[in-house]
Amino acid sequence: MALGSGASIMLLGAVAAWSARPSASPPAVATAPVPDRELPAAPDVNSSTIVVPSVADLTPNLLAAGFARADVDAVTQRTAAALGAEPGELRVSFEYRRASGGPHLEGLTATRSDGTGITLVTKKDGSLTETRQTAQLSQKLRIVRGELDAQSFYSSAVAAGISDVLVSDFANAFQFDFDLQREVAPGDIIEAGFEQGYNRSGDEVGAPVLVYASLSTAAKSRALYRFRAPGEAKAEWFDSNGRSTRRALMRTPVEAARISSGFGMRDHPILGFVKMHRGTDFAAPTGTPIYAAGDASVVFAGPKGPNGNFVKLHHDNGWETLYLHMNRIAAGIVPGMRVVQGQQIGEVGTTGRSTGPHLHYEVHIDGQPVNPLSIDTGTGRALSAKALAAFRTVRNRIDARRADAE
Repeated sequence: MALGSGASIMLLGAVAAWSARPSASPPAVATAPVPDRELPAAPDVNSSTIVVPSVADLTPNLLAAGFARADVDAVTQRTAAALGAEPGELRVSFEYRRASGGPHLEGLTATRSDGTGITLVTKKDGSLTETRQTAQLSQKLRIVRGELDAQSFYSSAVAAGISDVLVSDFANAFQFDFDLQREVAPGDIIEAGFEQGYNRSGDEVGAPVLVYASLSTAAKSRALYRFRAPGEAKAEWFDSNGRSTRRALMRTPVEAARISSGFGMRDHPILGFVKMHRGTDFAAPTGTPIYAAGDASVVFAGPKGPNGNFVKLHHDNGWETLYLHMNRIAAGIVPGMRVVQGQQIGEVGTTGRSTGPHLHYEVHIDGQPVNPLSIDTGTGRALSAKALAAFRTVRNRIDARRADAE
């Protein structure tokens, strides 16, 4: 943690005490013959180490220790240029010597947890020389397996050894293949592989990254590998044959929801008569994120009578999707805007003609409503020959580690 006020006072006291002490007596003249060259005097240098939350915290801590503002500013600017100004703990070791005007900074080394760092040394003319250190991380791939329990998918994943920060990633990997609210049951098998970075001290650095996800139910099984094709900005999930799981539409554009009303004829809960229900209702708490089911242009976004807060999207294949009763529409979602699959467009609510918080979701093909849960959303793209070879290397490395873990 950062050098607190108490630690700063102790450091100031130590520096002040050192400055105030009487000068040491000159050494006695040696009786032995004097060598051809003089022996250097022992350096009058002290050292100290602190830990600060970020580069920005370096300045106040060094000023509190009594160092001159000009020296502190120069050191902080060089450190920020080398390591960046984003938050993240720094281990800072510095050397100083006493001087009439206060402690003089001789050198400083600042290091992040991943091993990146900078060493600054003050030259005789007051300028600084620097040496930079690059990150020294090792990556370890861990494989965990488990069974779904009767409580929840989340509790099952955590119990299996999947880090809680990865549970959402694991669930999202299967968004085109499984309805995790209705198509899984206790006893189904889950398996995950994730990579974690470690520094030279063996400490974990950064967040783990999910690279493999597998789910086996009584009806079907799916094993997926995260892979970023050469030249592409984002990684995707691919099956073992190198075909992307991404489809034209997501089956459920809202997280952790239950179906409260399906597509088809039903007794309307408010109007009191049998009426065609043109979509699927997903019940979820108010504020639950709603996502664009596919890449599209926004046709309408705003309040619309019984629909409440309502968004209509026109997709690249000519299909349209409708999202009703939102609590709010996400900022920037306006007619004419382009959205990408999985982008948040609003939140679950109960605006308009609604009996409780839910998303009413419709899919229209050629202007006609269809059952969102039964349509064929197509197949994912296949990797090209060069990208497929790179993918197989990634897949084989993961599979080898899975075999070792058995």
